[in-house]
Amino acid sequence: MAHPLWWWPEDTETVPIPAHSAPAWDPSATLRVMTWNVQFFAGAGYVFFYDLPGWSGPDRRPSAVACARSLRQIAAVIDEEAPDVVLLQELDDGAARTDFADQLRQLQSELRWPFPAVVSTFYWRARFVPHPKVMGSVGLKLAILSRFQLRSARRHQLPRMPGSPVHQALNFHRAIVEARVSTSASAACPKGEVAVLCTHLDAFAQGSDTMQRQVAKVGAVLGDLDRDGVPWVIGGDFNLLGSDSAYGRLMPHDVPMYQPRTELSQLTTRYRSFPAPADLDGPDEARVRTYIPNDPRADGPDRTIDYLFMSEGWAREAATVRQDAIAQSASDHLPVIATLALASR
Repeated sequence: MAHPLWWWPEDTETVPIPAHSAPAWDPSATLRVMTWNVQFFAGAGYVFFYDLPGWSGPDRRPSAVACARSLRQIAAVIDEEAPDVVLLQELDDGAARTDFADQLRQLQSELRWPFPAVVSTFYWRARFVPHPKVMGSVGLKLAILSRFQLRSARRHQLPRMPGSPVHQALNFHRAIVEARVSTSASAACPKGEVAVLCTHLDAFAQGSDTMQRQVAKVGAVLGDLDRDGVPWVIGGDFNLLGSDSAYGRLMPHDVPMYQPRTELSQLTTRYRSFPAPADLDGPDEARVRTYIPNDPRADGPDRTIDYLFMSEGWAREAATVRQDAIAQSASDHLPVIATLALASR
């Protein structure tokens, strides 16, 4: 719905795919997938107003210098990891806090080996948000970058947080962006395509059933793909713990942000994931932590809230959370990377 000040997306929308030339994916090969919340290229060293209780963090926006440095670091990590598909969250486009930059376009220009196929969709967009610590335009995107041909894409709206109509309109419209990757003929891909999906679920939803409803919507979208016989991989920032035992490792001031019984169990009990609950409950749990709080009380990655999920038929040949100094300096989230193969290849 169009409005002079805000934007209200439909439940399902077609996402345009810019013209591109790229090969179909060969299902006899592996598919390397990365998901990363790039925190609007803010990098490390900030404590934003929403990072502390009571919206009391001192920082409202990153500097242009910090954004340029984070951009270079993120591009360097992507170039080094050489994924086939990249699922990105928190890319600004037209936001006052990052000087109205189109960060997706900036990233495409910075990459040494560009991705020919790209789709994106907004999930926060308004000409002016009158929050005292925003007071300006906002624009935040999900994006999928692919080295292989994309034949179609669409946006799925997730359930919104409760609030007045105006509050909902000016708040986040969390979503899933789904793209279909063309494949060569294969028994593993009878429809000649696999689906790759990117999402970013809500934060600050305490006191409501928003997270349960959003996870249920993700499950419904994946269930439709299962029924259609389309292999899929979804990644993103789910803002949820991956096992119940992870709740016991939280710092006391973070406990109110989560439930003792994680809402993500709707997905972890149905599908394979990385990190998986077994990874989060094992002796090497620290190696799969994906989030570094912008909080002076934190001294490094302290929990896992970013994941890759995959449909039946995929085998995980390799997987890692990149936790080196460059990745930790680039964003408050760390990239999750997996090399996958269809079992019947």
